[in-house]
Amino acid sequence: MNFPVKYGPWAVITGASEGTGRAFARQIAAQGVPCILIARREAPLGALVDEIRAECGQECIMACVDLASPEAFERIVDAAGNREVGLFVSNAGADPNGAHFLDRDIQVWIDLLQRNAATMLRCCHHFAAPMRDRGRGGILLVNSGACYGGSRFMVVYSASKAFTLCFAEALWDELHEYGVDVLTVVMHMTDTPALRTLLAEKRLNVPESIAQPEEVAAFALSRMANGPLQNWGLQDDEAGYAPMSAAARRAHTLAIGIASSRVFGET
Repeated sequence: MNFPVKYGPWAVITGASEGTGRAFARQIAAQGVPCILIARREAPLGALVDEIRAECGQECIMACVDLASPEAFERIVDAAGNREVGLFVSNAGADPNGAHFLDRDIQVWIDLLQRNAATMLRCCHHFAAPMRDRGRGGILLVNSGACYGGSRFMVVYSASKAFTLCFAEALWDELHEYGVDVLTVVMHMTDTPALRTLLAEKRLNVPESIAQPEEVAAFALSRMANGPLQNWGLQDDEAGYAPMSAAARRAHTLAIGIASSRVFGET
């Protein structure tokens, strides 16, 4: 596959300033696709733009956007301008709380839903439509093992990630016949600054078996065509820590798609 032809000429990456977002930006740019980098903090974004330029000569642009803001989507669209976007990576969405639902103000959870679900949803709708018309492109939604079940310490976070899982599977079923790849990559515990901050606040040690952001990004990009789901560290037909293997979920998604097509009158 020619990566720039399939996923260029531009990529948009949210949550690009650190962790897996930073790794995605460096690897995508290295494969010949300049990036529109989105995150809240200006300093790390600027440093990443300089780093990418030095590493591979790719010119990227940046925009400081709080993805929990109601204006986030409009600001991302403004940053992209009239550039043709062939790859959208939704990477932001960590949970910095690690708290019970009733122990935080409701606005904390509204903001998390805005960041993890609403902004992502609007961006996918905006960027995927031209991809469908062109017959190429990709949507990559970074996910968490929390998508597979609720937890008393992740009530809203796990719900938002379950939304991402079902959304990605359904969107893949809608778009793959048009040549647009949709993938949600389910991460295991990954060594990001956000996770380290949370572990430090809880006085917990960083696990020895933790995944590295560069490995996760390379894994996800290499499996873009294997949507709608890939579980970090597992083969396509291996369930492992997940309720079902990626292959089984793909077959399940296709079966549901066929059934729903009959209900809604599609052939």
